[in-house]
Amino acid sequence: MSADRIAIVWNPAKTSRDDLDKAVADAAPEGAEVSWIETSKDDPGRGQAEQALAEGATLVIAAGGDGTVRGVAEALADSDTRADLGIVPLGTGNLLARNLEIPLGSIPKAVARAIGGEARTIDLAWAEAEVGGEPCRHAFTVMAGVGVDAHMITETDEDLKGRIGWLAYVESLGRAVNASDVIPMGIAVDGSVPAEREAHTLIVGNCGILTGGITLLPDADPADGELDMLILSADGVAGWLDTMRSMVWDNGLRRLVKGEKAAASSDSVTHRRARSVTVELGKPRVLELDGDDIGETSHVAFTIQPGALQVRQ
Repeated sequence: MSADRIAIVWNPAKTSRDDLDKAVADAAPEGAEVSWIETSKDDPGRGQAEQALAEGATLVIAAGGDGTVRGVAEALADSDTRADLGIVPLGTGNLLARNLEIPLGSIPKAVARAIGGEARTIDLAWAEAEVGGEPCRHAFTVMAGVGVDAHMITETDEDLKGRIGWLAYVESLGRAVNASDVIPMGIAVDGSVPAEREAHTLIVGNCGILTGGITLLPDADPADGELDMLILSADGVAGWLDTMRSMVWDNGLRRLVKGEKAAASSDSVTHRRARSVTVELGKPRVLELDGDDIGETSHVAFTIQPGALQVRQ
């Protein structure tokens, strides 16, 4: 550990340098070199992580929200230079940290884990789409989607989120459901011929747990080399009741009690696993990656990069 060259990519809007500095000083081994690189509104982490790699960092710690973690992960996975990823979760969702059981709410504990924890190899998911007439390619560490989940992100009041955290998403859910109508989708899995579906939400993930401990993708494993896909097609009261039963009972309490392993589908809920998913949307929809609104698109391709990251946890 003494050979570590540690780069801290940190969001100054989330915490003070002093709080991080003390935690790093307590956790870093003697002789470790530490550099500090601030994120910006225009670049939440990717460019900073690329700079850290160019300067020889062997450990890059993302200290910020999900956007910072995602940006740093993109740079590490896209580089031929290998460096470990550490996470100090400082955002609202902290999705990857939750799924990897990295300490939340304590900067010293998270920093100690980021510097001294064992490295675990995990996959990274990617989304390629055309947004605003321009092609884009972004990574996501936990989940991406179009439909209710994306509308929930865009409908969430930022001031409320700042005051009450993840509960702000619950407040926006009703408005999100109203904004998400059922549309045609052409979905191609692992290069197959596209299957036509009618749905309002499609979610593709590498991890399964959301804020509040909600398990949305029960089969998801961040190191299995596969994506987990969820299609929601509820239309009307009966459809939404079926969706709730599937999530709360079939893939919740019953699964827990009976020890069932595979996620169960229903009339309005479809679970599937894949290495690639390509989606053609009948109408443009907002694409959401790890809680970030990327913009509207009518076409998106999801892929998995196995073994892309070494995360200290």
